[in-house]
Amino acid sequence: MSSTLLRDNPLGDPADRPLWVYTPPGYDDDPGRRFPTVYVIQGYTGHVQMWRNRQPFRQPFVETADDVFASGAAPPCVLVYVDAWTAVGGSQYVDSPGTGRYHSYLCEEVVPFVDARYRTLPVAESRAIAGKSSGGFGAMITPMLRPDLFGALASHAGDSLYELCYLPEFGPVARALRAYDGDPARWWADFTSRTAFTRKGDDTILGIYGVAACFSADPDGTPRLPFDPATGVLDDERWQRWLDLDPVRMAPRYAEALRSLRAVWIDAGTADEYYLDLGAQAFRARLAEVGVDDARVHFELFDAGHMGIDYRYPLSLAWLAHRLAR
Repeated sequence: MSSTLLRDNPLGDPADRPLWVYTPPGYDDDPGRRFPTVYVIQGYTGHVQMWRNRQPFRQPFVETADDVFASGAAPPCVLVYVDAWTAVGGSQYVDSPGTGRYHSYLCEEVVPFVDARYRTLPVAESRAIAGKSSGGFGAMITPMLRPDLFGALASHAGDSLYELCYLPEFGPVARALRAYDGDPARWWADFTSRTAFTRKGDDTILGIYGVAACFSADPDGTPRLPFDPATGVLDDERWQRWLDLDPVRMAPRYAEALRSLRAVWIDAGTADEYYLDLGAQAFRARLAEVGVDDARVHFELFDAGHMGIDYRYPLSLAWLAHRLAR
């Protein structure tokens, strides 16, 4: 689809974006029938084409999702696979002067586009959003910000509790930037001039630099790290901008929106390298504190790290499908 909101974005990324829409078995049988919708968003560095990636002995989610409906394990839903890739690896599904208006793109363009062209039930009670890692973060914050659009969510190891998932990365990034005299812009110029991930520290720097582009960019679009890149000392103002987008900290501010949700699935692996199992626990505790009905929440920790948990997607999909309004 062609986006007006993403035109002339600060990274020069394309405004024409792939959008995959899956219609379930039986969709064509009754032209008058309408279906709930589940929006699926990816983790950092995820591109919509990667949903087709095949791992040994595992099916990709587009196939396991089809199995959920074809087997009768869950009532049918329309699935929408959203692309929010950027030149820095992702958008965190927020509006930012450093990346573009990806929150608005999702809510103001993708949702109406799908509802206008497919037989969806165009109400929040029949619309969910799901994702893993940064996608899990997007799945947590989007219904808080737009409860008028999304009435359910599933977060698999979603970014949360930033003192554990992000803060420990700041020291390694500062060390890696020594090779660039502490200048992230110099690293970025070098990184984009060669084959990616061919120098030590690339992956370490990219994750934090990319999130800085989403969370703490200057008005002119320049990404600013939330710490002094030479010393590692926190920049309180920029770090606060990150904390303001921590789902654990957002929850009390958006208590009414959270209480309105029909269903919330939260899970993570107990050996998650970014401690997102603890973030999941903290977010679950916040839901209880703000009065979200326990009957609407599925919380689960399982034996795994951060990677290789794609098998969780069809589990949450089936759970959501049973709880969306029809």
